[in-house]
Parts: sequence; C-alpha cells; structure tokens
Amino acid sequence: MKNNDGITSIVALGGLGEVGKNMYVITHEDEILVIDAGVMFPEDELLGVDYVIQDVTYLKQNESKIKALFITHGHEDHIGGISFLLQNVNIPVIYTPKIAADLIKHKLEDRNIHYDNLEIINEESYLKFKHFEVEFVNTTHSIPDSFALAIHTPNGIIFETGDFKFDLTPIGPMADIHKMARIGDKGVRLLLSDSTNALSDGFSKSESCVDDVLHDIISRHHGRVIIATFASNIYRIKHIVETCKRNNRKIVTFGRSMETSIELALNNGLLNDRSIFIDNNQAKSLKKTEVCILCTGSQGEPLAALSRIANGSHKQISLMSDDLVIFSSSPIPGNAASINRVINKLYLKGVKVYTNADFSEIHTSGHAKAEELKWMLRIIKPEYFMPMHGEYRMLKQHGDIAVDCGVKKENILICKNGDVVELSKDGVKKTHTIQAGDIYVDGSRIGDIGSVVIKDRKLMSRDGILVTILNINTLTRKLLIKPNVTTRGFVMVNENAELISQIEHKITEIVTKALENGPYNYTDIKNQIILELYPYINELTGRRPIILPVIMEVNEAE
Repeated sequence: MKNNDGITSIVALGGLGEVGKNMYVITHEDEILVIDAGVMFPEDELLGVDYVIQDVTYLKQNESKIKALFITHGHEDHIGGISFLLQNVNIPVIYTPKIAADLIKHKLEDRNIHYDNLEIINEESYLKFKHFEVEFVNTTHSIPDSFALAIHTPNGIIFETGDFKFDLTPIGPMADIHKMARIGDKGVRLLLSDSTNALSDGFSKSESCVDDVLHDIISRHHGRVIIATFASNIYRIKHIVETCKRNNRKIVTFGRSMETSIELALNNGLLNDRSIFIDNNQAKSLKKTEVCILCTGSQGEPLAALSRIANGSHKQISLMSDDLVIFSSSPIPGNAASINRVINKLYLKGVKVYTNADFSEIHTSGHAKAEELKWMLRIIKPEYFMPMHGEYRMLKQHGDIAVDCGVKKENILICKNGDVVELSKDGVKKTHTIQAGDIYVDGSRIGDIGSVVIKDRKLMSRDGILVTILNINTLTRKLLIKPNVTTRGFVMVNENAELISQIEHKITEIVTKALENGPYNYTDIKNQIILELYPYINELTGRRPIILPVIMEVNEAE
C-alpha cells in the first residue's frame, strides 16, 4: 500500500463480497488501526476446511505501525480470527467490549495463547493516538455490548457502524441515536455501514416480539420442548429463560458454545437465575412439561447437539414422539440444505417442528433492514459512503439506498477486499489494490491448504482415489508381480473384479514399456501411469479418480 504523507487510507482485508471474515484497516502515515478480526465458515465445497480467515500479509509487512485492534462486538465473524491473527502479527493492544473480551479470553485459553493486553471499552471511552481519536457509540444487535466506532482522522471522521439494527423496544440498551446525531452534525466524511439485510424491505422486528410468540407456543405444548438457537444470541437466551420461568420449566443445555454463553451471561449479570439450569439426570425426575432443552445446531451443523439428537447418536438425549423442536433462528446463506436435512430427520422421528417460516416472530435478525439503513444514512449524513459486511448484491443495493438518501452517486464506493480507499483534502476515492485473499484453516494448520488441495479433495469426494502398488526388480528392470490396485470411493474392488483386472493389465503395459525403453526414474514412470491411466479409466467408467502410483524397489537376481 502506498503511504503518502497526509493521506488516510482504509482497506478491507475481509467482509466485502461475503458475509463474515470482517477486518478493516485504517492507515495514516505511521499509524494503523485494525477493526475486527473475524472468521468465515466455509461453504460445502471447501472440503475439510474449518474456517476461512484473512490474508494478513499487509499487516505483517507494516507490523511496526499497528497501534491497536478494535472489536465492535463478540460474534464469530468479528472475533473468531483473533487467535490466528495473534500467531502471525504483533498486536500491541486489543480494545474490546466486556462481553467480547470474555469470549476472546475463552478462545485464547482453548488454543493455549497467552495475551495480556485486552483493554475493556464502553460508550464513554475516548482514545487518542498521534493521528487518530476514537469514540464508541452504543448500538443494538443480537449480542450485548455492541458498538459503532467514530474515528477522527486528519481527513475527517470515518464512522464504522459494526453490526446494528434500530430496535425501539430492545431487550438490552437502546442504540445511542442522539450521540450518532451529534457525530453526524460534526460532519462525517466516510460512512461504512452493515449491509447484511440491505435486500430486505421495511424494518426488522423488535426482539421483544419474540418473547410473546415463544411463550404462546411453549405454554400450549404438553411435552418436552427443544429449542435450537445461536449460542451467541444472549438476548434470545434471556427470552427463553424468562419464558421457561413463566411456564414452570427447567432448562437443560447441550452444546459447548451454548454452555459457555450461558456461563458468560450469568457472570455478567445478563441472566440472574442459575437455579433454572439443571443437568440431564435431574431432568429425568421431572415431568416432560417441566423440561426445556436448549441446544446448539440451529444451522444444521453436523456435529452440533441438535444434529446428533436428530440422528439418534446423542449419548444423553433420545427423541420422544411428543417432543416439540423450535428453530429460533433463520438460515445463514448456504446453510439451508443442512438445516432441511436435520428437519427431515426430526419429522421422520415423529416430532413436531416449528421454524421461522412457520412463525415469523420466533426469530428476528440482529441486522438492519432497508428502512433502518436509511435511518443510519440520514442520521450520520456522510459525504462519502462505503457499504460493508455483505455479498456484492447487498453492497450494491445498499449503495442505491444511499443515493435515495441524498448521497451523491459518484460518492458511493462499492469495493472488494483489498481495494484501497484514500481520504485526502481533495476527496475520497479508490486508488489501488493490495493482497487480500482467503486463508484456509484445517485443524491446527493455517494457510497450507491451497486451491490445489481443495481441488484434489473435490475430485476424491466425487470420483474417489485409486492406488496402485508396483514391485520393480532394479536388477532385471522388470515387474516382480502384477500391479496391486486398491480403491476408495471409486468402485468396490470385490464387485468389479473384471474392471480391476483391466486396470492392472493396462498398468503392466505402461510400466513394462517404460522399463524397456532404456534408463528410467520413478517420477517419470509415475507421471506416465497417471497420464495414460486417466483417459483409459475415464473411457471405461466415465470417472476420473485421483491416481496414486506407489513404487517399491526390490534387488533380486533371477
């Protein structure tokens, strides 16, 4: 990135053209502020990948300039990448709200990462740096302690909304609309605003609406109730607790993240009644009408509690015919198929299932819809606007909304990750692009899972793998025995003896010919097997398995 004197630049290393992986970097001369460090959960085609995180090459190259990482709130798409970031880049201090701080500490402990410089911020915090001043504004979201950031730079105020909605009857504190308005009146140069629900018309429903609907459903049911929701949606959990208290039900929790969130909420005074939570053994002594099971798995995650309950593989919970399962959530883009699989399995078990499609008020989004986005634009009154946090179609729609709200069309910046936006006395514009790709995390391995590996995994998942073991006599330059062929995910060897025999015969031809043609090396033979066997197998079967030749040397005289 260029570093011209007097220029303030902003670039997204994640969060544009996608939902998740949020990270925004603001630079002025010798200072860098980083906002959020989230993860993105992989699409189905990223086989074996656990998380997708940011390419932080730019931060590593400019490590000495980094002053702080700021966290807007405690959701995974904003804090999930911190443990990976700290392993690669020196971050002097992390400024974070209290709830997010507790979640971050838990994550770092899980990965045995020691980090002491977590500083708690609130709505009264005001931080000064050489070139920047940062203040924080309360927002309403589905997790407590959510903030927008107003960053005062030498080239004007940058206002970053974080995730937000405008809820006039929230469960937690109201968004500080008055403080937003005061900042807007000072003159905001550039607004970065959450675009997740830009395609949805109207206003999002108030979180308080959910309480009445849940109470109505639960009060009318005379069996166990199983509720799946986001573990991070602490306000929803608070609803469920209050509803269960009103209906004389105790709560059994399943899912590690759910248990962590409840413990965090109890420790921070967001929940006050620890006695309502019981273990599964205690639940067995209660009537079914006195039990509510609260679990993870609202997105159909294969290893989450609800999926295992639906599969019948959960060690502690078996479904009963009069159970009621409530999905108090909406599908994240890309998860609909997984959720439907779980719902179908639940129906096959004979239980009753309620989703948000059945009752539109058993879940409400934590993200602003179109009319609320207009509110933010009217309150902040930015000169320039850069929509963030969303797929390209969301960003584009949000840009159109901004034009309707008085922002000049030429002042709308629809960017992709890596696009550098520069603020100067003369204006705000896109200038160039830096490296900002995806890094895959597979178990404990970070970044060594590239596109070639993913391509091979896709091939194996579709066409399987074929391994051929060759015993070559190095003295006589001949095959000792016919090639041994085994497969996984290609064909059943025992049921396709003729096909396997044809493949073994073809491999024998290829290897014999290579050995007879003078000097050889094993790499050339392996490549020749792959080159000739691919079209041969494809012609026989219409499939192209990954072929792995294994050559074993034997030194024997005839």
